[in-house]
Amino acid sequence: MTMRQKSLPRTKPMSHVSSPAPIVRRRALLTTLACAPLAGFGQAFAEDHSHHAAPVSLRRTSADYSLPAVNLIRHDGLRQSLRQALDDGRPVVMNFIYTTCTAICPVSSQVFMQLREQLGSDRDQFNMVSFSIDPEQDTPQRLAVYAKRFGAAGVWNHYTGRQEDCVAVQRAFDAWRGDKMNHTALTLLRSRPGKSWIRVDGFASPDQLMTECRALLKA
Repeated sequence: MTMRQKSLPRTKPMSHVSSPAPIVRRRALLTTLACAPLAGFGQAFAEDHSHHAAPVSLRRTSADYSLPAVNLIRHDGLRQSLRQALDDGRPVVMNFIYTTCTAICPVSSQVFMQLREQLGSDRDQFNMVSFSIDPEQDTPQRLAVYAKRFGAAGVWNHYTGRQEDCVAVQRAFDAWRGDKMNHTALTLLRSRPGKSWIRVDGFASPDQLMTECRALLKA
């Protein structure tokens, strides 16, 4: 699996953070996202949940990924290929979670819920997706309960599947860290099939993701 990264326009100032070594060769050009609103929260978060990495700053890159031919199960029981889950013609906003997580995942899911609220009448123009990294525990039924916890603005799609297929999805997006306890905050966005992905490593705020979503609609 190979990944090709390319330059993006420079936007706002951003501080640099280190991340786990990527599985594939990376040539990252860092661009900026304002992260002051989350700085204090990130520090306290890291103190309370030291077993998780909790980066305060954000890193924004562009990448091309190859989708593996795997099949997944949606929280409502529908079986779909990864391509079917992602390539429905709408802009995609996706992340990785697991339902028993007490640190990164509730925060990431809360941000997605608030993003849906901010999108308002435009929310159905986006394909919002969360993939489980703990398929042994995360049955479709468990994912459905988890999704309802953050469903104030409408439930987005949550997927699970066989262990090897879920790992393949993580590897495809350079999100595999060997163990669910080592996962980091990550959001991936794409305007439509065939276009490059925007990769945001770190805790992005709803406002920051809203800015990205507006750009996706214009793309």
